Amino acid sequence: MNILDKIVADKYKEVDLKKSLIPTQQLEASVLFERETPSLANALRNSKTGIIAEHKRRSPSKDTINQNTNVGQVAKGYEKAGVCGMSVLTDIKYFGGSLEDLILARASVKMPLLRKEFIIDEYQILEAKAHGADVILLIAAVLSKEEIKIFSELAQSLDLDVLLEVHNEAELHKSIMPSLDMLGVNNRNLKTFEVNLDTSKTLSKMIPDDFVKVSESGISAIEAIQDLKQYGYQGFLIGENFMKTENPGKSASEFIDKLN
Repeated sequence: MNILDKIVADKYKEVDLKKSLIPTQQLEASVLFERETPSLANALRNSKTGIIAEHKRRSPSKDTINQNTNVGQVAKGYEKAGVCGMSVLTDIKYFGGSLEDLILARASVKMPLLRKEFIIDEYQILEAKAHGADVILLIAAVLSKEEIKIFSELAQSLDLDVLLEVHNEAELHKSIMPSLDMLGVNNRNLKTFEVNLDTSKTLSKMIPDDFVKVSESGISAIEAIQDLKQYGYQGFLIGENFMKTENPGKSASEFIDKLN
């Protein structure tokens, strides 16, 4: 069993437990459920830099990245730096995140927030909305075409943007549908954790222009972004590069200044 299979197997157990504790009616009664959600896709279309900065304490590939951060302060730092949006990891077991991180980020900033999670159930989409997310991530590697359709249409009905993540051509072809806003290419192989930016370049020409193209993972240099822009990418998800520093917001600010 590879790491992705392990994460997903644990996620099914986790979601089953949550569903038994917190009914969907309680999620829908949340104060945040009725708020207007800013669009990350629109922010990326109108941006010169296209940076989506991430809050991530650790990962299965790197173990500890930064355990000393205050998510609210990181969010404020990112917003001040001028990023288009922020990705918040909410998986506890493998990434050290939580839904509380999403709530704290939401209380601190106005910019679009992406709930970065392994979504395998509609319940998690309601959870995202109830905790202040504006965008959800769907990972093609763990979902069927029918699940992608059901989940993305539910998100759309809740005014949430959808970022669909693929790793190869087969995943891309099963995933393209009108209920998506952004198509993300993850340069990290989730089974081996190796990173190769050529993945984004190869798949770029297969992504229709109706979708905002986002390149994810392994982006640490200005040159990489300038290169990927030539392939039509408007969004760039950057996590470890900022998070491994003492002040992620300051690192993002310096990076964006150089990019401009």
